[in-house]
Amino acid sequence: MVDVGDSQLQELDELSKEEKRSRAALIREAIDDFLAKRRSKHEGDAFGLWGNRKVDGLVYQERLRGEW
Repeated sequence: MVDVGDSQLQELDELSKEEKRSRAALIREAIDDFLAKRRSKHEGDAFGLWGNRKVDGLVYQERLRGEW
């Protein structure tokens, strides 16, 4: 359950009529878009973490494994 303000409901109803889609379908789409945006933000958090290092990743890996 979600509390939605009167003005938001009115806008949703207008959009619903324009697009010939239910209010619930519009809300589900909005939630899907929001979640996808957040998911992609977190997926990109690790991108480029190694970029600032001066050592080659493979050399670093081999050096660490050599310590075993």
